[in-house]
Amino acid sequence: MKAASGRIRIIGGHLRNSRLNVHDLPGLRPTPERVRETLFNWLAPTIAGVRALDLCAGTGALGIEALSRGAAAVQFVEPERAAADALRENLARLKAQGADVAMMDAMHFLRGTPRPFGLVFVDPPFALQLWTPLAQQLEQGGWLADGAQVYVEAPRGSAFALPPNWMLHREGHAGDVRYALYRRSQTVPLS
Repeated sequence: MKAASGRIRIIGGHLRNSRLNVHDLPGLRPTPERVRETLFNWLAPTIAGVRALDLCAGTGALGIEALSRGAAAVQFVEPERAAADALRENLARLKAQGADVAMMDAMHFLRGTPRPFGLVFVDPPFALQLWTPLAQQLEQGGWLADGAQVYVEAPRGSAFALPPNWMLHREGHAGDVRYALYRRSQTVPLS
């Protein structure tokens, strides 16, 4: 495996100030610290005890931040062996409890037996443009608990379709990136 080329910091919870080794891998784009801080401020009232799914996990920074702040468990999904191995190493070094890493493609994972999650991170490599198919599979496949929250990170101005019952809760921008938190409603709103 390539040596770590950088480090990012966990910003809150019991793992606060822990560093994650970040390897130089194609398409790996860790969510910036400022964006993670904003997101987890939004999630603060609901993070304790939640079961989370970190699709296209990469460094796992989002899922590890969730564990640090009280999530009961996080399922990480990462198809690239080097990134999955680095994620496992970081989780072991931090002695993170409640974490599982599946080394597979996110769409393949979502074709498996569903387990409802209360929080899902959808932050695929931008070049793959997976937002619409991942969102559809999450919604139709039984992967979302009632009232689940879904975080979506994408290039600013990108066009993709999300299920109509995902209500925008909060959003922000950082450079060329748009990030948003949606809440899943049981019913589709009337237009």
